[in-house]
Amino acid sequence: MALRRSRPGTKRLAALVAAAALLLAGCDSGGTSSPRDGRERLTVAALPLTDSAALYLARDRGLFAKEGLDVRVQPVQQSIQALPALLRGQVDAIASANYVTYFQAYEKGTLDLRILAEGVRIAPHMMDVLVPKDSGLTSPGDLAGKKVAVAVLNNIQSLTLNAILAARGAGRPVYRQILFPQMGPALERNQVDAVHAVEPFDSAIQHQVGARVLLDGGSGPAAGLPASGYVTTSAFVRKHPKAAAGFRRAIEAASRLAAADPDAVRAELPEYAKVTADAARSLHLPAYPATADAAQLRRLIQLMRQQGMLAKDVDPAPLLVT
Repeated sequence: MALRRSRPGTKRLAALVAAAALLLAGCDSGGTSSPRDGRERLTVAALPLTDSAALYLARDRGLFAKEGLDVRVQPVQQSIQALPALLRGQVDAIASANYVTYFQAYEKGTLDLRILAEGVRIAPHMMDVLVPKDSGLTSPGDLAGKKVAVAVLNNIQSLTLNAILAARGAGRPVYRQILFPQMGPALERNQVDAVHAVEPFDSAIQHQVGARVLLDGGSGPAAGLPASGYVTTSAFVRKHPKAAAGFRRAIEAASRLAAADPDAVRAELPEYAKVTADAARSLHLPAYPATADAAQLRRLIQLMRQQGMLAKDVDPAPLLVT
């Protein structure tokens, strides 16, 4: 099958990577090192989302230390911002990494991707399409042709929303890129008709601006779909196989804890996600699977192929670090 000259997301991905390279050009710290205490130090870029809960649980519950790792977290606003630093070895892994972006980078040859561990799968109301309380939009079908904010264009949010709307026989909206922290103000100022927000921003926007839920972003074809993971490069895995394996074990242990005890996640969120303890108690959490599943990732890849976000099939099985 011949590749098209361009497809949705390709030019945008290249532009984001170029811009992120400028943002991170001054970053000289990070990367794997061996501190004096004998633990191997890893730097992990992460978003302040519920997706990253296992990372912080593993750090704060001593699960990384048990594996001989000293994990430092570098906050970012978009996982794509950390890609240049990952390629240069300034960060060793990216948490809450949106699979769509990284499969696209892998297909293009930008990144020799490896998936260290599963992040989250989509659960009911972990992300919602929100509209102003007095909006004239009353059903998902009303979104056709309307401006909807997403954090990154041609990514997991638009992918899943397109699939949900198609299953309902509804047309697609027009997407606008707005970072999660700016979505509430954009909705208040009528810069967009709706926002597709992920927790904890989803609940915050509802409470702060009185937005209402028009559509559960975790419903229909999106339900149970892998959304994000912990990604690195094949070079890192080759050079640091013990650290890679230890990191995976720690994240999987933390994910089992998160799945068994959601209150542990809710207690952790105020430490990194700028959410109060009261607000954390009412958030809708994603699913935290203990192990990555190639079959579930193939569901995601199939949707990407259907919507032109990948030009060819990608087999996720060889990309999983086991």
